[in-house]
Amino acid sequence: MSGLLSLAAGPDPVIPDFGTVSSCVRDNGVFCVDWFTANFSSVFGPALVQHVRLTMIAVGIGFLIAFPLALLAHFRKWLVRPLGGLTSFLYTIPPMALFTLLVPVSGLSVLTAEIALVAYTLMVLFKSTVTGLGEVPEDVRRAGVGMGLTRREILWRIELPLALPAVISGLRVATVTTISVVEIAAFIIDQGLGSPIIQGLQSPFNTQFIGAGLLAVALALAADGLLVLLGRALTPWARTRRTV
Repeated sequence: MSGLLSLAAGPDPVIPDFGTVSSCVRDNGVFCVDWFTANFSSVFGPALVQHVRLTMIAVGIGFLIAFPLALLAHFRKWLVRPLGGLTSFLYTIPPMALFTLLVPVSGLSVLTAEIALVAYTLMVLFKSTVTGLGEVPEDVRRAGVGMGLTRREILWRIELPLALPAVISGLRVATVTTISVVEIAAFIIDQGLGSPIIQGLQSPFNTQFIGAGLLAVALALAADGLLVLLGRALTPWARTRRTV
């Protein structure tokens, strides 16, 4: 962009030097493919990698927190309501408000962004796991008891496999939600696809923010599709049951 808008030297009125750019760039078309591809490695590619990294860290840590809490609540039913209420409270805080509240504590840093991003994953991951475990038919549990399985064996060999579709569904929602919130995190850290979107919105050039927005949509669709395939690979019996 800086090369595009480089200015001719001289005392006379400054004239933008558009060099050899296409007519689309010169006329500020809606989306200039040539400019997008020419700047992918320097602008969009790094931002996309940062976006993926921020999302994976947030969802991974969120799962490591929410999953044990869901197992604990599954065995201690009285914990479902307070833990569910806490995660729901965190989820209801608007992203910008949460970022603002965290900045005085952890600064304008990746840590601040990740704390907020993790907080938004907890409710979905916690409730999907608790719901999946709670929907396991009671007669299946009794069958496990009749086979002489211990409570732990029933959990790992019967309940968790049957709850896996619900857990995967929670991961899909948490991942897509995090991808969208990472864009807002660009207001406090210069990372992710939100960064070129914000920079593009501050200029009259359309392609930068439209290109970054399209990449964010593509990333969300790709991540959701991969998790669907992961769910089908891990739960082949569910697909067989649907086709019967």
